[in-house]
Amino acid sequence: MRLHLQRTKVAHVHVLNLLNYGPIEYMRIDALQRDLHDRVARLEAPDTLIVWESQPTYTAGRRTQPQDIPDSHIPVIAMDRGGSVTFHGPGQLVVYPIVKVKPPKDVVSFVRNTELAIGRAMKHFGVVTQQIEGRSGAWIVREGQIDRKLVAIGIKFADDATMHGMALNVTTSIEDFMRVVPCGLDDAGVASLQNEGVETTLGEVEAILVPELARTYAQFLIPERIEAELTYDDAAAALARIDHLSASLPAKTGVAWKPPTTKETN
Repeated sequence: MRLHLQRTKVAHVHVLNLLNYGPIEYMRIDALQRDLHDRVARLEAPDTLIVWESQPTYTAGRRTQPQDIPDSHIPVIAMDRGGSVTFHGPGQLVVYPIVKVKPPKDVVSFVRNTELAIGRAMKHFGVVTQQIEGRSGAWIVREGQIDRKLVAIGIKFADDATMHGMALNVTTSIEDFMRVVPCGLDDAGVASLQNEGVETTLGEVEAILVPELARTYAQFLIPERIEAELTYDDAAAALARIDHLSASLPAKTGVAWKPPTTKETN
């Protein structure tokens, strides 16, 4: 699918686009987002969207239950985001908004507006997504079919700044999700743009989605920090900073997920 793409001149955040590096190790970007989140929360770095593609990885959010991971041999990294278990891998556009929000923070509104922004962006590709009450994400809903999630969302607020984010399946292998119960929902499925008949690239989707997210997040940002243009930062410098700091960062900022144990009673 060929689109006429034009970068917006009315946006409000910085963008760290790492797509040119191909699939990146999940924990490397986790270290990057935590370093950036710490600086954004202290107002020492600009509000930034990290855009990237992950190497094959399963991660488990705080709501993960033992039945969500039926195969205990699958390596899963426990993370401090919301939601349950999901898959990250090639062909998936991952966006982490690392932004400082103005008080009072409204987590539900931030997530719901993220879903709306995704929906507006997907219209450019001829895809209609919907919101589902009580379930985060952007969904493909058709009568007579199970609901299928196109975009998973798991955002965390800490020190009035956001981290983690969303994962949009562009050409992602749906089969990789089937080794777990995606998002802990056994009555729903997973969708991708490719499976919806859309032939596009991560770069083309990024060029539409990121400006839409930037415009949407402006309402949540501290006014004095809002910038006039969408600024693309030096990706190489950001990765070099993380590699340089790796010795002082924890070896892992996530740990292998294990089901909760029940204490024995005598």
